[in-house]
Amino acid sequence: MTTSARLDSARVYSGRVLNLDVDRVRFPDGSVGELEIIRHPGASAVIPFASDPAGDDPQVLLIRQFRYAAERVIYEIPAGRLEPGETPLACAIRELREETGCTAARVEPLITIYTTPGFTDEKIHLFMATGLTIGASSPEADEFIEVVTIPLSEVLLMIERGEIVDGKTLIAILYAAGYRAGR
Repeated sequence: MTTSARLDSARVYSGRVLNLDVDRVRFPDGSVGELEIIRHPGASAVIPFASDPAGDDPQVLLIRQFRYAAERVIYEIPAGRLEPGETPLACAIRELREETGCTAARVEPLITIYTTPGFTDEKIHLFMATGLTIGASSPEADEFIEVVTIPLSEVLLMIERGEIVDGKTLIAILYAAGYRAGR
């Protein structure tokens, strides 16, 4: 399959978190059209295990926070935008510390995903953290976070019951449980 090619781009909005472009593109069949694309610097997210992920029922740290766009409190793993020049690993380590207060003896990559490739170029780099040391968190001014520790078996049941609905969190937990913790 041939790829599309950008012919022109116009920035229609620049914001703190994202930018919106209208791109004129040539599609694989040769036709031309316009696409609205949300440009995002990318992000990292990390699933923190408070105990050995290969153990009997490892403990997972999740955060609960109200999300305005979702109009509800949701469970998530720590995550945040990449700062200019920041590596995905450095971002994951920073977000873990800021949102949970934890540092990790080991942070390893899981997988990188596109969040919604139909309209955004955002990629999230997913990591797993082990060997946690508890410290003081320092959330951003607009983050109202409660850190909860939940056994992985219960986290998987929460997913099954539809209580965990955040995409990056679902993928990271299921990936870590399936490929790293052997569940």
